[in-house]
Amino acid sequence: MEISLDVPFVLGVLAEEHQRAANEIGEFGVVRAYEHSRQRHDARIASAPDVGTLACRAGCTWCCHFSVDVRAVEVFSILDFVERSLPAEEKARIYSEVRANSAALQGMDDMERMRRNVKCPFLSAGRCSIYEARPQTCRNYHATDVVGCQQSYEDPDNLEIDPEFAPMVYQAGGAHVDAFTRAMREAGYDTNVYEMNCALDTAISEPEARQRFEEKRAPFKKLSGDDVPGEFEDLAD
Repeated sequence: MEISLDVPFVLGVLAEEHQRAANEIGEFGVVRAYEHSRQRHDARIASAPDVGTLACRAGCTWCCHFSVDVRAVEVFSILDFVERSLPAEEKARIYSEVRANSAALQGMDDMERMRRNVKCPFLSAGRCSIYEARPQTCRNYHATDVVGCQQSYEDPDNLEIDPEFAPMVYQAGGAHVDAFTRAMREAGYDTNVYEMNCALDTAISEPEARQRFEEKRAPFKKLSGDDVPGEFEDLAD
């Protein structure tokens, strides 16, 4: 689906979020700054003029089986949320599924993962058990017609399926993520992206990973990430 880019709107989000994120990273540390940023992320999407066109509803879980990329800051925030908020039995189930998914996906490239449906370990009884702390990718994945999402789930080998999405929701969410990521990169933190299950599994098995990340070093010894440029970053230059 092609969209008409609202350049002034995107530039406004980029500038506002970049400055706020840079200030909060310096004041609170990167993980807390990211958690503050999540609230603004949700607010920007909720106030997008076409948010009412979204078909996404509680109980719709097709996209909860798609490949999800995360950054290290998201990994540590998610693990904090799980440890703080979920009962022991649910934590055990999640960590077991994380390990199983990581083992299944280990060694696959991006295209292979896109063709492989894997149930998200945080999906429980049709709902996201970490909704407050869900990844940026999940926050930004929206569709105006559930048919495309269902087709992608039922036919994962068909990468030509293009679900319909809301242009302003897409631009609000994407610009927000680009701006926060740029502030992290400028502060010296790792901004590579990693497959979610593999990153979570590695972070759990490497307790020192968070310290390395907060010391502005590569966080994961056993995992290499991808340097993915922001979709709207060029507009801010």
